[in-house]
Amino acid sequence: MKRSIWILAGEASGDVYGAKLARELRRIAAERGDELTISGMGGPKMIAAGIDIRVDSTELGVVGVIEVLKHIFTFIGIFFRLVKQARRERPGAVVLIDYPGFNLLFALMMYASRIPVIWYVCPHLWVWGKWRLPVLAKICTKMLVIFPFETEVFAPTRLETEFVGHPLIDIVEERRKPEIVRDPESFLLLPGSRTMEINFLLYPMLDTITELSKRHPELKFHLAAPREKIARLCREKLADYRRRHPETPEVAVSCGDTSDWQQRAGTGLAASGTVTVESAIAGLPLVVGYKLNWVTILLAALVVKLYRGYFTMVNIIANREVFQEFLQHHFRASELVPAVEAILPGGSRRAEVEAGMLEVKQLLSPNSSSAGRQAAEACYSVLVR
Repeated sequence: MKRSIWILAGEASGDVYGAKLARELRRIAAERGDELTISGMGGPKMIAAGIDIRVDSTELGVVGVIEVLKHIFTFIGIFFRLVKQARRERPGAVVLIDYPGFNLLFALMMYASRIPVIWYVCPHLWVWGKWRLPVLAKICTKMLVIFPFETEVFAPTRLETEFVGHPLIDIVEERRKPEIVRDPESFLLLPGSRTMEINFLLYPMLDTITELSKRHPELKFHLAAPREKIARLCREKLADYRRRHPETPEVAVSCGDTSDWQQRAGTGLAASGTVTVESAIAGLPLVVGYKLNWVTILLAALVVKLYRGYFTMVNIIANREVFQEFLQHHFRASELVPAVEAILPGGSRRAEVEAGMLEVKQLLSPNSSSAGRQAAEACYSVLVR
């Protein structure tokens, strides 16, 4: 049979998951003798996976009220264009990957158009919007969750919810290169995938490694960026910082090889986000932090409640502090340096962090088959109803 499905991802992590999902969907279609067309919104990974991309979402991953307002007309134009195309083509289902600000409204429009909605990587309603649970339960056909505790969140509703395992379990293992050996003297900086993250986080990171290099001269520093635009921005800011701080250690900057460095580095300092889960699965101990525009953080304080007392996903999953985390003005060298020293090889927290990462990996593993396959089977079950 001829079948069609849309996949919409608005951020770098969703782009990776969407590409993996598309490949697994095609395998299932081939096994069934179906002809499957996959379209949607995504970035370079989804393009490489052969998805018919209607919108390139590479630069749509912004965070914060002020940042979103700057791009509001771009979002509106993209939104109505995609809604119009979906209504015209009527895919058998639409898979929405995270990106709740955009995807929740899109789900409402698809529900009104009687197009089945599958939400993959559910929005963090357990942090900022439990009141929206009944809305999601009404407009979604199926919810695929990647954290085991999320099935409890949707238990009060009648929404069909399935824990499919975290896609990074498969992805990190597929990327693993047996020839790469972890170097205890290599230190990795992961300042984020968004321009705003680089603007807020890179200088405090450079303050930190400048102090670390004085205390631990054996350390070698590397910064891994997800794409060239971010790598270029990091190089510019690094050069600017070094002009004002000549004692700054050398920092090699690379693009597109984050997974290699997560396997090679001995320790790291990262922006909070999916990369922390990826690093935990890969076995890289981190210190984690985040900073936002103060207007955004003050508004967020009115609606956001820390789930289990943490904002770093690795800690939420483990329900304890695996990676030390620092928010806003706490993300500074005076607090980061001792936290990093504690997780360097031989540090006081090193063994504790390594045990925590292994526990998180086990918690995220699917109940059967691979995470990608389980998610694709769940999506295909909606297509064939």
